[in-house]
Amino acid sequence: MARKPALSIDKLKDLGADKLAQLVLDEAERNAGFRRQVKAAIAGKSGPEAIAKLIDRRLSGLERAKSFIEWDKARAFADDLRSLTDTIASELGPAAPALAIDRLLRFIATHEQVFERVDDSSGRVQDVYYQAINATGDLAQTLTPPEADLLPERIMATLGESTHGYLADLTTTVAPHLPQDALMRWDADLKEVIAERQAGEAARKPDGWFYSMTSQWTGMRQTIASARGDLDLLIALEEEKRPHMQDTLGMAAQLLEAGRAAEALDWVRKPGRRAFDEADSDMSPTRVSLEAQILEALDHKPAAQALRWRCFEAVLSADILRDYLKHLPDFEDIEAEERAHALALERADPEAALQFFLDWPRFDLAAELIVMHPHRWNGRDWHTLPKVATLLEHDYPLAATILYRALLDDILDRARSKAYSHGAKYLGKLTLLAGDADPARPSGIADHATYLAGLKKTHPRKSGFWARIGDDKPTPPQSTPARCPVWVKGDD
Repeated sequence: MARKPALSIDKLKDLGADKLAQLVLDEAERNAGFRRQVKAAIAGKSGPEAIAKLIDRRLSGLERAKSFIEWDKARAFADDLRSLTDTIASELGPAAPALAIDRLLRFIATHEQVFERVDDSSGRVQDVYYQAINATGDLAQTLTPPEADLLPERIMATLGESTHGYLADLTTTVAPHLPQDALMRWDADLKEVIAERQAGEAARKPDGWFYSMTSQWTGMRQTIASARGDLDLLIALEEEKRPHMQDTLGMAAQLLEAGRAAEALDWVRKPGRRAFDEADSDMSPTRVSLEAQILEALDHKPAAQALRWRCFEAVLSADILRDYLKHLPDFEDIEAEERAHALALERADPEAALQFFLDWPRFDLAAELIVMHPHRWNGRDWHTLPKVATLLEHDYPLAATILYRALLDDILDRARSKAYSHGAKYLGKLTLLAGDADPARPSGIADHATYLAGLKKTHPRKSGFWARIGDDKPTPPQSTPARCPVWVKGDD
């Protein structure tokens, strides 16, 4: 089969100007977004102001529009928005970055009214706005110092009251590219407006919940502090938050990187907002790994190792065990690894141990664990057990058999007719594995023939399943005539 010719700039040039012009014209007739980009490129021959004029017309139309976008037109609408941002970034951006950023900010400011007009459950429209935010950050790098100095004021004037969060996202993309003086002035302005807003909110009557911009503005101040390298201000702002909302691990990591390990240890041991994310936050691998690094930096190596081992005992984290073994003296890691494996095999919750052995990986121990607890595995874990069984079926057929039986039993016990095709596949796997699995089974596990006979006896009427099996279809029970009463003439 002949290969399709690859497209390249040189090959397209070989077509000649007339041929390319005709191709562009044909595509512009079919594709409205492409047609607008072509018009912008043509306008660019007259200078950036001509491109900006075309873009402004499209932005004005977007700002005025109020009609709802039907679901079958949402994709085309998102493509049209993407065409607009591409035109701003690729056509206007190289010629006049400041003009392009003004248009991108104006586009981003339309997000609230646009989201009211379209069902964006797919996230396509939101992706376009993030694309515009990233393009703004890229163009900010090309601004002249006077233009960059004015950017914070432009951002606040356009998006200063946006509640969607794009204001904070935009700050993250542009702050690293702004002059220090501009960042300092932006921070001072935010500090002042936060104080004014908080004073006004404190004076208002308590008439229920309301959204306050001050939390987003405070987050922006922290972003600016990071861009300025002002770690003390960053921490001071974090301490102003309520304890359960503080990013304690983030602060600890930054303090450790800055060589302030003693302060980092205090932060990593605070409860913070991680308590909402993990059930056992004190022994979460992320937190423990960071605290162990801090203890190492403070030359508390035995304490760091003891913490890692306690965490492994609690959650059986493969990453934590690797970290623990890496910090052991030579020749001690093998014995420690064997001790860890023995501990996992003895765990009261085999599910956690199974995940550990898969992550390590030690498939032989995973198979041993499965056989040790043949009745523990729940067929409702259909999103994980089939993958595990597939991994083990070649070298450990008995363990795979146990998992496939758990899956099949759950499908039939709950009469999950939509999963009967999967059940038939599992039974086929069990038939293939029986020759190797049956001889290795312990006394508490039935052989394949006995198991299959039990299925036929327990689920004889699930014809939707048995129809998929073929010759293994059980004979349906014979119906018996209904018993009729016999009337006997009694004695007179």
